[in-house]
Amino acid sequence: MNLCESRTLVNLMRAFAGECQAHARYYYAAEAAKHQKLPVIQQAFQYTADQEYEHAGVFLKQLRTAGLENVDISAGYPVDLETDALALLRSAQHGEAEERSILYPDFARVAREEGFEPIAFLFDAIAKVEGTHSDRFAELANLLESGQLFSKGGGQTRWVCLNCGHVIEGPDAPAQCPVCQHEQGYFVRQEYALFTR
Repeated sequence: MNLCESRTLVNLMRAFAGECQAHARYYYAAEAAKHQKLPVIQQAFQYTADQEYEHAGVFLKQLRTAGLENVDISAGYPVDLETDALALLRSAQHGEAEERSILYPDFARVAREEGFEPIAFLFDAIAKVEGTHSDRFAELANLLESGQLFSKGGGQTRWVCLNCGHVIEGPDAPAQCPVCQHEQGYFVRQEYALFTR
């Protein structure tokens, strides 16, 4: 089958558009988190947004092989009406879970039926990544909702300042970093921090 005449082409365009929009939505969500003095949530949104940008590039590369300048699609995309960090996390969790378990598996199935196995592989692989995004957003939302984003709830843990890298142990993140003086919102549990081991 020719990619130009396939449902896979439309699905690639839908995926490309969705990933581009997720990239932008997550940067807007990051700004909302910043205004709520939650840099740890801000950075999680930015980190994920950058991965969504890369996913868009993967889909764009496949679209280019069709040699078409325009692809018409009809699809619904989410609009985040809330600006509260918790609501934005839950919205992102839901959207990523939908891509993982419904949207991209269906796109992969269609690609296989139409004989585009390499494209089906990409949909399956990116669906798995979207699952990790959903899980990350769920974990952060659960911690924020339960009041444990900056508190271990009685146990000890190591906290890392995302601004200067200072590590401190205790049941709660300090109200202010003793080294760089940045506020509590910059602290994350060490197990969630990148490059701290």
